[in-house]
Amino acid sequence: MSDKRHFSKIPSINLLLQLEQGQVLVNEYSHEATVDAIRGAVDKFRSGVLPEVDEGKLGEQLLSEAQALLQQKFTPSLRRMINATGTVIHTNLGRAKLSAYVQDALNTTAFSFSNLEYDIETGGRGSRYQHLEEMLCELTGAEAALVVNNNAAAVMLSLSALAKEKEVIVSRGELVEIGGSFRIPEIIELSGCYLKEVGTTNKTHPHDYEHGIGEHTAAILKVHASNYKILGFTRETSIAELSEIAMKGQVPLIHDMGSGMLISLTKYGLGYEMTVADSLAAGADVVTFSGDKVLGGPQAGIIVGKKQYIDAMKKNQLTRALRVDKMTIATLEATLRLYYDEQEAIRKIPTLQMLVVSLEELTQKANKLKAQLSVLGEQITAEVVDSCSQVGGGAYPGEEIASKAVAIASSSMSANQLEERLRQASTPIIVKIRNQKCELDVRTIECSEFAVVVEVLRAVLEG
Repeated sequence: MSDKRHFSKIPSINLLLQLEQGQVLVNEYSHEATVDAIRGAVDKFRSGVLPEVDEGKLGEQLLSEAQALLQQKFTPSLRRMINATGTVIHTNLGRAKLSAYVQDALNTTAFSFSNLEYDIETGGRGSRYQHLEEMLCELTGAEAALVVNNNAAAVMLSLSALAKEKEVIVSRGELVEIGGSFRIPEIIELSGCYLKEVGTTNKTHPHDYEHGIGEHTAAILKVHASNYKILGFTRETSIAELSEIAMKGQVPLIHDMGSGMLISLTKYGLGYEMTVADSLAAGADVVTFSGDKVLGGPQAGIIVGKKQYIDAMKKNQLTRALRVDKMTIATLEATLRLYYDEQEAIRKIPTLQMLVVSLEELTQKANKLKAQLSVLGEQITAEVVDSCSQVGGGAYPGEEIASKAVAIASSSMSANQLEERLRQASTPIIVKIRNQKCELDVRTIECSEFAVVVEVLRAVLEG
């Protein structure tokens, strides 16, 4: 506790503001914010949080503490991070990185007026959905399309519009829980529908669905098992099989694809995952998927399918509550435009580029990062090692991709200590720990970020 006899020696706020350091803070953060920070520093001194110093250094100490408080207050909560985990679509780290090629669209829309809901041809009111629908239909082969704020919302809207107060049939093996503890049964309940489970956890046959359809059935929902795989003694009913059953039962088939794909990545060495066009061609009436996962765009829930069902959703009152803003529309439109040329999409969309990059290229990247780390001298050891990446974001569950990483170790701290300091750095770096070393998987690090990695490590090692 500070000695109360020293309280009288605390400089006045006006005096502190007149000092050079005080003026610097005022110019950077404003007069009012600086005054509040100085008061906070004084309170810390009075309560004993700040240690006693010589009277002549008290003003400097208070201003330094005020500066620290201001930096903390004005540091954005949402910050840039470097993803060195190798997980391409990392849910905790913002999911898909937007392409640099969408920046112009985003800037134009964000900082000027736009025709968001204005029909230039007629001069009357337009629809915000017209900017995306034609493009989505062309890319997927759908009759109509609608975009809402995320895929959970897309599923909820689809069910509410097509099956409210009626039954929705779902396989027991597809009653999944997705990120953030959101569960399919709860989403069905929120939609105002009743869940009817069929089949078992590991096997659901076509006849399970057929026997499940009754007078109160309004839809069949097929859900992608986004975060897990059921292996062994299993049976899954395909979209084509479900389509026949749905037609006989005169109910729509809704396919929740989760992390939907517009192009197949099998030719680039990844396993087969059904594309949106595949699902529609196989007979799905409505397909929902995310915009910010494998597609590589902003957060959005995309709904494509038959016009009669999409029109029903557009008239649903939930649509307004779940609608997307102008910046989402602008960035999604710019991202989708890249898909008109598959090679352009692969080259310009970071998510796709990171997924298909060759092991040879990754080895070159890893060696380049190791070479740049050599400027740190003997403070760390660095070696190129084999690693395993993941797609993430609910796509390709359980599948690992061969990758390359730079494993680093410090003689002055453990791997856990180094990981913690990297995570808490001014530009946080998120790494993996393996074999008592911190691994930087270069699949998810841009070459342009290598210099930042070196400087962050230098600062961490120097304490």
